[in-house]
Amino acid sequence: MAPNFDHVIRNGTIADGSGGELFEGDVAIRDGRIVAVGRVEGAGDVETDARDKLVTPGFVDIHTHYDGQITWEHRLSPSSSHGVTTAVMGNCGVGFAPCSPHHRELLVKVLEGVEDIPEIVMAEGLPWTWETYPEYLSVLADRAADMDFASQLPHAAVRVHVMGERGANREAPTPGDLDEMTRIVAEAVTAGAMGVSTSRSIGHRTPEGDLAPTVGADEAELHALARGLRQAGAGVLQLIGSQGAHDPLAEVALFRRLTMTSGGPLSFSLMSSQHFPDHHQRYLDALAAQDRDGLPPIRGQVFPRPVGVVLGLDFSFHPFVFNPSYQQIGDLPLPERVEAMRAPDRRARILSERPEHPNPVFQYFASQDAALYLMAEVPDYEPTPDRTMGALAAARGITPRELIYDTIVDSGGLAAFLLPATNYQSDSLEPVRLLLRDPHTVVGLGDGGAHYGTISDGSYPTTLLTHWTRDRTRGPRIPVQEAVRLLTRPNAETVGLRDRGLLAPGFKADLNVIDYDALRLHRPVAVRDLPAGGRRLVQKAEGYALTMVSGAVTYRDGEPTGALPGRLVRNPATAAHRA
Repeated sequence: MAPNFDHVIRNGTIADGSGGELFEGDVAIRDGRIVAVGRVEGAGDVETDARDKLVTPGFVDIHTHYDGQITWEHRLSPSSSHGVTTAVMGNCGVGFAPCSPHHRELLVKVLEGVEDIPEIVMAEGLPWTWETYPEYLSVLADRAADMDFASQLPHAAVRVHVMGERGANREAPTPGDLDEMTRIVAEAVTAGAMGVSTSRSIGHRTPEGDLAPTVGADEAELHALARGLRQAGAGVLQLIGSQGAHDPLAEVALFRRLTMTSGGPLSFSLMSSQHFPDHHQRYLDALAAQDRDGLPPIRGQVFPRPVGVVLGLDFSFHPFVFNPSYQQIGDLPLPERVEAMRAPDRRARILSERPEHPNPVFQYFASQDAALYLMAEVPDYEPTPDRTMGALAAARGITPRELIYDTIVDSGGLAAFLLPATNYQSDSLEPVRLLLRDPHTVVGLGDGGAHYGTISDGSYPTTLLTHWTRDRTRGPRIPVQEAVRLLTRPNAETVGLRDRGLLAPGFKADLNVIDYDALRLHRPVAVRDLPAGGRRLVQKAEGYALTMVSGAVTYRDGEPTGALPGRLVRNPATAAHRA
């Protein structure tokens, strides 16, 4: 008898993305779509036995920065190694379109500082075969990848495109500038952008320490962006808020005013902070009050582990990176650098110096000696306070910098250290659990495609499945079916993609088969596989038995199959305008 289906996943433990109870069953696929879930009669051209394995929808990551990477390679690593089958890029207000030829250098500087993408990588990797945002989407439409990808219009690029140097220097726009920004937003969303993004964070700076072009933009400019969404009749407004000491009630009130202008949803980065320990709850309370008004939804994007950076001798930052005596050897190959650091006189000189850099964010990263945690081969993202380098050094009667220096040298330069900046109140992730379970939040902030030498957070789906559902010992866990839901359906709905994120007939055949008991996440390591030999951090995972996009198997046992079924996803709400 001829097969009824292209592929049948048999006997799996199904977490369908709805948050409902796990159940045993099969998933049948035909023509890139799921056609049956449960007990499937009939055969497939290909049959996969998923007995004792978890079957989930493909994960949807709504906060990435693959805007450049998708133009020079076909694998959206690291996200594709962690079960992600759809990535939304263009977050935080930064990206590469629209861009006139004479503004390219300005945008590259912004991306180099804000997202830690080396200038030489962008210079060699980006084809720059576009000026307008619709032209950029046309370039992306010709690309194939190991997952689907969607794009948002970045405010910084719009500002520089409209205002040139005035925009880069954060000058106030004219009424004509604002009208042009509105037009560009409407044009972009009509062409297929999922929305527009911006940043108000003072942490977003160029390498020299200058604030990103969007930081400090007044409310009138944000409303100009929102009017573009209103004119297009679709699209989400994504932003990094002011955070810090700013009043959560005032911030949410601003968000509400913007949604009233745009007529559509808004999402923003939401983290807990030890400096303002009640702010995340005040945000949640304000969101609950706003939600009762029946207006467009506002959702906080939360991250399931500490938000921070990874430091190491072969990474962008470590405690000695800005010390003059280290910089004398900083360009040596890693083994030679380590050997030079073994010399007692150089050790003494480096330890006697303190880091200095004009960018206060960079200097902060290099100055937090006592707060660092040494990362094990299988890292613990909820470590106890007695494991900080400060606590360990005190127990040995030495300084944290001495202990870090010796640990780096003894490891041959391979030691990696975690610096939690937010989401780690009182050395606990309990506030994060409350954020994850709140109905006004979604999971995001993985930043895949950026922060190549400082952050490896595109691996967060694996952390959510291992730490939160199985391995956590310092507090309550999250049911695995709920963790799968957090990675799938709400994220897709937040950006208006309603054809994915659920294992149900008619939905896109994006899915994972996971050996849940064997699932492991390893510590970050540096590889040099970007254009011009550029470096990035990767975190390998074990346990992903199969990943499928549009019915094609893209990964088996963590290894790429060579299939590239991923394509540009344009905003479905404006499809009629493109017909």
